[in-house]
Amino acid sequence: MSKHGVTIADLLKLASSLEPVSDSPRLDIEVLLGHVLGKPRSYLYTWPETQLAPDISQKFQGLLQRRQMGEPIAHLVEKKEFWSLELEVNASTLIPRPETELLIETALQLIDKPRVRVLDLGTGTGAIALALASERPDWQILAVDVVAEAVLLAGKNCTRLGFNNVTVRESDWFSNLSGMTFDLIIANPPYIAADDAHLGQGDVRFEPRRALVAYKQGLADLDTIIVDAHKYLAAGAWLLLEHGYQQADRVRELLSTAGFVDINTCSDLPGHERLSYGRWRA
Repeated sequence: MSKHGVTIADLLKLASSLEPVSDSPRLDIEVLLGHVLGKPRSYLYTWPETQLAPDISQKFQGLLQRRQMGEPIAHLVEKKEFWSLELEVNASTLIPRPETELLIETALQLIDKPRVRVLDLGTGTGAIALALASERPDWQILAVDVVAEAVLLAGKNCTRLGFNNVTVRESDWFSNLSGMTFDLIIANPPYIAADDAHLGQGDVRFEPRRALVAYKQGLADLDTIIVDAHKYLAAGAWLLLEHGYQQADRVRELLSTAGFVDINTCSDLPGHERLSYGRWRA
């Protein structure tokens, strides 16, 4: 520590204190420090000897202590990047995850035409809807969530990013969508079993259980969506669902039983079967 006060370089040395709770302690320290300074991470290495005002140092120490307890970085800085979009996040929803970007990639590959009507079920932060909106400004996207706080958050993200082709509303899956039909229904619903050991590990300890856990060993919400989706799909439309890496066989079976065709599964970068989809028969 500088004899004149705490410097950026001093605080960067605290990365080792996060090793028990983080796979990327150095990055975590940089993100937290950049956040309290309102500066990009590059600034930290350009001006390492900069002395910090006491209030800035105290704010950083408070965030560091929360991170040492395992609280997610996204909650501490109240933002998360998804599909190159910076989204505001809070504890009312899941933190958008990189593997969910596979949903966006697959949707864009499945449908390559204008004026598509899309329904994003359980939108949370609005990540899926807003990512699709950024790629297809001519698509009309309805994003719904049962949680009022999530609806407000998704709407706020939509307004801040300036997308005019996304509408956000409250709905418990399809409950508030009577008479509507879509060319694509896309969802990342709860799919973790209540007794899954991962619920006691990492970031998910701080995320809402209702957004993570489903009955029937994680399949209840997937089953509900698959069974009811045909009422809201145009002929030849697609249903695209993220699921657990051990659920692909069962999800394909559910899709087939419900009358979907052209059923397929896509794997993420580590090779886990991450999502499945089917087309509603014409």
